[in-house]
Amino acid sequence: MTLTPLTMTTPTETTIEIVRRFNAPKAHVWRAHTDPDLVKRWLTGPPGHRMPECEIDLRVGGKYRYVWEWADGRMVASGVFREIEPETQLLLTEVFDVFPDNETLVEQRFAERNGQTTVTMSLHYDSKATRDGVLQSPMEEGLEASYQNLDATLAEVP
Repeated sequence: MTLTPLTMTTPTETTIEIVRRFNAPKAHVWRAHTDPDLVKRWLTGPPGHRMPECEIDLRVGGKYRYVWEWADGRMVASGVFREIEPETQLLLTEVFDVFPDNETLVEQRFAERNGQTTVTMSLHYDSKATRDGVLQSPMEEGLEASYQNLDATLAEVP
């Protein structure tokens, strides 16, 4: 069940903030973000995309790597976990192979109220130009498609 689509705002010249609520307890939403088998199920983007590889070493200094594939393309994201507060917050770096010189600082916060969990993701870019380039990309549509997949995954996974 989709509660509401994500909201995306630009609180600073170099930041994008994305907020999305899920109809599941925080522990389940956290697990879906940190268990590689679950991430592969939902973080696939729009129909026709898939994530054949997902590696997560969930510890400070640990690395992660996501690989997406679709009919005529492939993309890889990777980074390092800087801070982990279980079921509350992740702070990590993110670099996409298509923009190897642009490291993003990603902060994800998880908050539960009445059995629903809100995930707030702040993406901190190196410049306004980088942020504006991301705003022109199909990220919002791809992430909302993934979040709809997450809604379905959360409904299926105990």
